[in-house]
Amino acid sequence: MTDLHTRSGSNCELCASTDNLSAYAIPPNNNGSTEQSLLICDICNDQINNPEKIDLNHWRCLNDSMWSQVPAVQVMAWRMLTRLSAEGWPQDLLDMLYLDEQTLAWAMSDSTDDEDSVVHKDSNGAVLNAGDTVTLIKDLDVKGTSFTAKRGTAVRNISLVASNEEHIEGRVNGTQIVILTKFVKRAN
Repeated sequence: MTDLHTRSGSNCELCASTDNLSAYAIPPNNNGSTEQSLLICDICNDQINNPEKIDLNHWRCLNDSMWSQVPAVQVMAWRMLTRLSAEGWPQDLLDMLYLDEQTLAWAMSDSTDDEDSVVHKDSNGAVLNAGDTVTLIKDLDVKGTSFTAKRGTAVRNISLVASNEEHIEGRVNGTQIVILTKFVKRAN
């Protein structure tokens, strides 16, 4: 815990609070090391572990913490932004966030996500994960806009709709849209 206080300057590594700090072991498969843990406040801890208590405005702090050079902080920022991505601004931050391959794989390995109960598959039956890139396999009229998403368009950094295995979300022409999984194939 001393190492975490030193690394973080005795601040929550997500929201910078100095109150009620504790170590948080990032699931799954955490070995208890400093590299796989964060120093976070009780508010962040409670909201990470109890999604029904999430205060969206509290997580605007990720606008700063997502730029941390600490992989553990990057992983939790990615996971929370992904969890909140339907709100708009978190998706904008996700679009800017770059994680190296190893850190992204770690971020995507969270077995506590509700998305594990719903499996999203593309038109070929390949499993889709949040953050994947997909390609449209047919032209799609985008409701509420004046454009058609053309076949062959790559949609990067998709979000999964946790309540519906047939829906994913992504940006096409700068607009966040819902796409049916039967109209996409996963990019390799």
